[in-house]
Amino acid sequence: MPAVKVREFLDSHLIRYVNIQHSPAFTAAEVAESAHVSGRDFAKTVIVVIEDEMVMVVLPASRRVLLNDLREMLDSTHLRLATEAEFRDRFPDCELGAMPPFGNLYNMRVFVSGLLAEEKEIAFNAGSHTEVIKMSYADFDRLVKPVVLDFVTT
Repeated sequence: MPAVKVREFLDSHLIRYVNIQHSPAFTAAEVAESAHVSGRDFAKTVIVVIEDEMVMVVLPASRRVLLNDLREMLDSTHLRLATEAEFRDRFPDCELGAMPPFGNLYNMRVFVSGLLAEEKEIAFNAGSHTEVIKMSYADFDRLVKPVVLDFVTT
């Protein structure tokens, strides 16, 4: 069961969260709808490569990453989306495309959209295409310590 790693981490830090089971869904918008979560509160995880470093970019399901803006904000000319083949082995406990936004559990830096940082709660894939975890953004911020940036479209 993929969500074990995330749940154990949250439990070890005495974090309150809700675990939501839903029918299989594969896009962030489908997962949010299946789990009855607003697209602005559902955090999707996108893996990008900056120079030679793989990082997580976390943004609302209802938005998309502007890579050119992200390149500019991070002052990097070498920034691109990672391929599934590049990051597959990095998440052995997760189904492909269902990685939770906890880069600290996978030795990755995390950049989060300022739009998510304004939310009281966020929900995200828990490592599978049938399970979502919902928790306070403040707890997520305290545990993950993401860099907050404004890198999405409206």
